[in-house]
Amino acid sequence: MPSSSDKGQTEPLAALVAVLALGIGLSLYVGVLDSTLPFLTSDADVAPIAADALVAEASPFGVVHPPLGAAPDAARPNGHALNATLRTKSRAWHKGPSRLEIADCVTRTVSVRTAPGTVRPGALEVCVWPEQ
Repeated sequence: MPSSSDKGQTEPLAALVAVLALGIGLSLYVGVLDSTLPFLTSDADVAPIAADALVAEASPFGVVHPPLGAAPDAARPNGHALNATLRTKSRAWHKGPSRLEIADCVTRTVSVRTAPGTVRPGALEVCVWPEQ
């Protein structure tokens, strides 16, 4: 009669190698997908994608902390320029080059931290156009 302690076990080293291979594979997939995204989408689809990426990058806990810092650079699609404007009722913050007439613009409603413990409603306008 076979022992039940010999069944269902995996070597720890084999499991670690499998997890490492999965991590590397996912990293390569995401890198290739990011570099080909401009070729897969039309110019009309780039602005909403960039706006969603900027909101996710600028508000890790659901609240945007002005100024925008490096978030617009991180959310900028390859081959495109990006201009971001964050507005509250009393203030505005801008980041990026001056937008061109051909820019496609999208606005997202966000929460903005104006002071420690103070959060106000705001609007984040993201404009994207092909680099020249």
